[in-house]
Amino acid sequence: MKKIHVILIIALILLADQALKIYIKTSFPLNSARPVAGDWFQLYFVENPGMAYGLKFGGNWGKLALTIFRFIAVIFGTWYLGQIIRRKYKKGFIICAALIYAGALGNLIDSCFYGLIFDKGMLYNAEFGDYTGYAGLAQFSTNGYATFLHGNVVDMLYFPLIKGQFPNWVPGWGGEHFEFFRPIFNIADAAITTGVLTLLVFQKKLFPEDNDTGKSQPVETTAQVDDASQVS
Repeated sequence: MKKIHVILIIALILLADQALKIYIKTSFPLNSARPVAGDWFQLYFVENPGMAYGLKFGGNWGKLALTIFRFIAVIFGTWYLGQIIRRKYKKGFIICAALIYAGALGNLIDSCFYGLIFDKGMLYNAEFGDYTGYAGLAQFSTNGYATFLHGNVVDMLYFPLIKGQFPNWVPGWGGEHFEFFRPIFNIADAAITTGVLTLLVFQKKLFPEDNDTGKSQPVETTAQVDDASQVS
């Protein structure tokens, strides 16, 4: 697969991801929703200071550690993509790697720069031990809401396909509300998940075959036998 095709895949994912995030960030109040296809598909604006699908940990220090980890992962991913393209890995494997890379880079952009370019965003409150929201719409600004590496990731894709209540006889959850699919995510998260799941499901077809260079190979030898040494 040619490098230009991989770059195009990554660029298209980043463009779609960032365009939707910026639209949501500047057009939706925090924690507001708009239906796209009935109740089962909504654009629901939340800010995520942590990992994919709303997972978070560690306050400001945890946020900084996560962003640095993403930064290192993207650097490694840049090198790794170059290697598998040069070594002509299977096309499907390269596409999956490009999806994962594009997703990681898309969320890294949010973490690095959104705190610098938007005037409003969720901030960690040490007194409450959690992030607090804000009112109104965010706008582009040279006076950002956070420092470099402390921006929040914008999530918006929400698919509450099934809603209901656990029967009372279910241990631990009886009578409680349940919902599938609860997590709110973005295009970058979807790209990472698609790449990882595809590699797991089709690993026998997509992963490179074992290199046989380490196996012993038969060696042909020729030997001249002197007629005089032959025993009849």
